[in-house]
Amino acid sequence: MSEVGLLSNNSAKLILNQTSQNILQLPVQETLDYFKSFGILLFRGFGVNYEQMKVFAEKFSSRFVLDKDRPIVDPRNKFVTLVDPGMHYVSPHCENANSPFRPDVIWFCCGVPASQGGETLFWDGVRVWEELDQELRQLLIAKKIKFCQKFPAADWKRFLGVGATLADVKRTLNGIPGLSYKINDDQSVSIEYVCSAVVKTKYGHQDAFANSLIAEYKNPRGVVTFADDSPIPATVINQIQQVMNKLTEVIPWQAGDLVMIDNSRFLHGRRSFTDTKRRIYSLLSYLK
Repeated sequence: MSEVGLLSNNSAKLILNQTSQNILQLPVQETLDYFKSFGILLFRGFGVNYEQMKVFAEKFSSRFVLDKDRPIVDPRNKFVTLVDPGMHYVSPHCENANSPFRPDVIWFCCGVPASQGGETLFWDGVRVWEELDQELRQLLIAKKIKFCQKFPAADWKRFLGVGATLADVKRTLNGIPGLSYKINDDQSVSIEYVCSAVVKTKYGHQDAFANSLIAEYKNPRGVVTFADDSPIPATVINQIQQVMNKLTEVIPWQAGDLVMIDNSRFLHGRRSFTDTKRRIYSLLSYLK
């Protein structure tokens, strides 16, 4: 049997292997129940590699999606990628929350932890929302936010499939609430997506500050405004960041760790590092 507890000093549910059990032997429904309750599970001691991560994730997932920016690890497992390239700090965000294509789960598997730094950070969006002051919450309820992005043809073909056409783009994007788009002469696609900064969690239907506002605001390539095109004041971002700084939680990676994150509730990021041997693999999926 595996021991179940909480990771020291944070809210991640720790599932610790003490009997040399294969992770593929874990009961699916019991694991899913833990996930629904806690929103973030850390499987430790199972010695998981990226191939096992994909097989384990298939037990829970209806389909996988491919991130446009992350390098594919293995053509035989094309949905498994390395995490964001570079060694810089990554701001809090929910995966693809700047678009209508937010996956349900983010899977991370640690091949080689950095010798120093490089920890994955996470924030419980429910707690963040509760900690924001009333005036700021009212502002974020009253005013939606708009994310503006431009996708070259290579990016949307990676997302939709190598053989995708502009007709597939139109079929995919037409009729999505809050989304408008323009196909440019060079076949790139410009998208504007309007959504609330506060969302309902997939499980429990709780209000959560679970979005990509901070990350896109600080991204020199990103454009994020209020829905009426008015700028989001730096004071608003700073207030949110101060709350999040108090609520930052950490996954101190060990080789073979696997993490399962509810992308409707938890934001994630990472600490910077300098160790070029660090290898963290990722996978994005929708649940069955």
